[in-house]
Amino acid sequence: MSFVDEIEICVRGGHGGAGSSHFRREKYRPKAGPDGGDGGRGGDVILQARSAYQSLGHFKNRKVFAADAGEPGDANQCTGSNGNDLIVFVPPGTEVIDADTDEIVCDLIGIDSRITVVRGGKGGLGNVHFANSVNQAPTYAQSGLPGEERNLILRLKLMADVGLVGLPNAGKSTLIAALSASKSRIADYPFTTLIPHLGVLENANYRRLLLADIPGIIEGAHHGAGLGLSFLRHIERVRAIVYVIDVQSMDPAAELSMLQAELASYSESLLARPFIVVLNKMDTIDYDEELAKQTADDVVEKLHNAKLGAHDILSVSAKEKWHLDRLKQTLFEHFPGPTFAESLLVHGEEGEHILEEIAQDNREQGESL
Repeated sequence: MSFVDEIEICVRGGHGGAGSSHFRREKYRPKAGPDGGDGGRGGDVILQARSAYQSLGHFKNRKVFAADAGEPGDANQCTGSNGNDLIVFVPPGTEVIDADTDEIVCDLIGIDSRITVVRGGKGGLGNVHFANSVNQAPTYAQSGLPGEERNLILRLKLMADVGLVGLPNAGKSTLIAALSASKSRIADYPFTTLIPHLGVLENANYRRLLLADIPGIIEGAHHGAGLGLSFLRHIERVRAIVYVIDVQSMDPAAELSMLQAELASYSESLLARPFIVVLNKMDTIDYDEELAKQTADDVVEKLHNAKLGAHDILSVSAKEKWHLDRLKQTLFEHFPGPTFAESLLVHGEEGEHILEEIAQDNREQGESL
């Protein structure tokens, strides 16, 4: 299924069932009077976040979602059945926007969080309600009311603990594949990654982190260069950032400054997130371990001299899986509390409590979920 992170849909509540205009007919009671029942209420349309979904791609072939209509009333004052509610599943992190007013309806962050976006119509009253001393045999009943209808924009912003950011061909896809079971596409040319990928990193203590591989960012991305802004929104909710830089970069400090400037152009709050710099592709330095170490030390010194504020600067080879254990340990040290990946395994009140802790952590960093 192709990756889709924004789509417009139409949602409709079910039509209310019509009331019944019926008269009771029994032996010895030829004029027993009206006994038409009420119509049933139409079903609601509900959006619910499910961890099984990572994209809005399942909406590509269906744009209209309508709940069931209520059943009409019947004789003997029988009320029609209510229409079934329609539950539409979306991935966690889906922002729901009213397409006509641009108002944000809600943000479905928590697992199994849900919202009723349109209500079904009320069922009509049967003719039994209209009988009185003046009109003892009403022949009319109410038709049901139509359900609500609205156009919505669904906009996905991936939920992850760590986001991998770097220039095209910096080795982000190789790194996330080495750290997790992600099946990212890997090749030796730029812009291999055209869509975000998620992967789960686990350690020996059964802790988990959710990693997001963001497509390559180039200078001018916030103006539309390269893949433009199309995927910068997916870095909005990560709790820590890993800048992946080719160790053989001509000017790693300038490269890091450019990446931070592009993120800041999208949202200043991203610069408040803790970040790690990973110097990747150590294996490309002629497989000379001493030369590789010296080169890495020189790059680290340049980055420190630039005073860019990195919490850690690590040198690794994702391809050869060198020094990845140290990187894993460093990543988990940044998350002493519960992680979003761990909240996926917990439902109910405990899961909501974990998400609230994560939200509080983000608020302290200057950005609420």
